[in-house]
Amino acid sequence: MSVLLTTLTLLFTLISTVTSSCTPSDLAALQAFKSSLNEPYLGIFKTWSGTNCCSNWYGISCDPTTGRVADINLRGESEDPIFEKAGRTGYMTGSINPSVCKLDRLSTLILADWKGVSGEIPECVASLSYLRILDLVGNQISGKIPANIGNLQRLTVLNLADNKLYGEIPASLTALANMKHLDLSSNKLTGQLPADFGSLKMLSRALLSKNQLTGAIPNSISGMYRLADLDLSFNKISGSLPGWIGSMKVLSTLNLDSNMISGPLPASLLSSTGLGILNLSRNAIEGNIPDAFGPKSYFMALDLSYNKLKGPIPGSLSSAAYVGHLDLSHNRLCGPIPVGTPFDHLEASSFSFNDCLCGNPLRTC
Repeated sequence: MSVLLTTLTLLFTLISTVTSSCTPSDLAALQAFKSSLNEPYLGIFKTWSGTNCCSNWYGISCDPTTGRVADINLRGESEDPIFEKAGRTGYMTGSINPSVCKLDRLSTLILADWKGVSGEIPECVASLSYLRILDLVGNQISGKIPANIGNLQRLTVLNLADNKLYGEIPASLTALANMKHLDLSSNKLTGQLPADFGSLKMLSRALLSKNQLTGAIPNSISGMYRLADLDLSFNKISGSLPGWIGSMKVLSTLNLDSNMISGPLPASLLSSTGLGILNLSRNAIEGNIPDAFGPKSYFMALDLSYNKLKGPIPGSLSSAAYVGHLDLSHNRLCGPIPVGTPFDHLEASSFSFNDCLCGNPLRTC
């Protein structure tokens, strides 16, 4: 019995050693990945020494069963003690070495907020079939989004915001059936949103502001029953506002400011009981503001400024359960400002630069 126990103990120790060590291929891939980057202030890569990348390599974690590298988690803004000790945020230059694609069991690739990482996203990243999180926010990365990004069927988070990416959104992106969070904001992306953008049924946040996107809002978005946050602000989106957008059950934040949207304001947007933030400022929306507010309307922020809206401020707005920030300035509105809530707490700037509005807080009628 003692011989059997000794044998089992040795076998378990051997297995543990094998599975907790870094495979030679993963070690070589990480060393090549490191060689293309320069982090001069925090000394993060000084921890990347020795042959066991699964032990005490900053930002690296391995699958305890297979011993394969599972996560690269390098954030330039963090509450980690290494940042607190240095008293600064991170800064890193260099580029993403294609060797990262040899880490074929990688689940997380985060190289975020380093401010100086440049170059392009290697096309081969689309071959990392286990990848769930791809976060490269806050760098200087240029080039196009990999054309075959849709191959990453396990991907749930894609954050490429605050970079210098250009070109169109790849058609394959809409094949990412498990994606929940998409952030492509603050880049130089052009072209239209894919017509089948609504295929992203699991998506809860679609953040695409501050690009150069054109065309109308795709009708397929109406079927995105989990979408809570849609931000297309500061683009060149045109066409009219679709009526169905106010009927989306989960949508709570809609930012479409600073585009080229025209046509009337759908009543469904104002009667929606789910929308809490609605920003349509700086477009060319025209016609009257629909008298469609009700006791379940609850707007933390409602901004319709800098449009071509005319006629009176609807009286039903005073029946809304809550309106925090309201901006109707720079339109063509006319008539008396309704009395009572929410008008009694608003400044004159909420109503300024209209044709002939009057009443508190403006001049008396």
